[in-house]
Amino acid sequence: MVTVLPRSFFSCVGADAPAARCRGSLTLADSRISNTEHGRKAPRSGVDCGALLCYNHPDKSGFVRERKSKMQTSESFRLSAILSFSGGLQDAYTYNVRGNVFANAQTGNVVLMSQNFLMRNWNSGIHYMLPLISFAAGVFITEQIEHKYKSSKGVHWRQLILLIEIVLLGIVGLMSTDFNIAANMLVSFSCAMQVQAFRTVHGYGYASTMCIGNLRSGTESLSQFLRNKDRASLTKALHFFGIILFFAIGAGAGGVLSNLLYTKAIWASPLLLTAVAVMMIKENR
Repeated sequence: MVTVLPRSFFSCVGADAPAARCRGSLTLADSRISNTEHGRKAPRSGVDCGALLCYNHPDKSGFVRERKSKMQTSESFRLSAILSFSGGLQDAYTYNVRGNVFANAQTGNVVLMSQNFLMRNWNSGIHYMLPLISFAAGVFITEQIEHKYKSSKGVHWRQLILLIEIVLLGIVGLMSTDFNIAANMLVSFSCAMQVQAFRTVHGYGYASTMCIGNLRSGTESLSQFLRNKDRASLTKALHFFGIILFFAIGAGAGGVLSNLLYTKAIWASPLLLTAVAVMMIKENR
């Protein structure tokens, strides 16, 4: 992505031009180039002004260009929409097929667990408690994997997370309803890994497997847009509402597939996650 800036913004021309001359009239640059005010010399091809790169070869229109780092595929709306679709499908699957348990949104499980424990329905309480524990374990292990492999030059750590999810959800589809507790724990664990690994869309923090945070952020941004007419707030709101829409469509699809395929309906999620992994592999190439 390229942002065009007027030539007057920079004066980094010539091999001997001091970097301090990169300073322009825009406030945005002032904080980014403060470290260039100590007589550092500009290289012949340009000068690195903090986060900005000044070129001494303006284009024909008299503008120089600022290059911005490319957004990662893991933060793209397309990838986030697929993950949200899969998240909605998983929630519908565990609720419809695996004993009315929410694999992703743990608030419902907390409510039902507490209610059953206070009513001394111990088995039912444990039924809702185990997915909570599994979810926490998923977040913990994902954080450990990120810390260990984030700087690895081989497979991207998020691709490793996707591979684990694909394997676990594939196993869930093979399990009969006699093993609902174990199945729900595996789905919750997989969901937690996804939530922890994929947390931003176009730079906005979001959750791909639940809606409450996205709904709050989207509504807040919409309110800001209506008050200030700030298009950036509108764009942010549309991103969040779009993610919610794909989650809802995924949940609907999960309900339909659950009726058609029953325990094997979950296999739709590994297919979607495989598509996400392929998208990330193409980016790395």
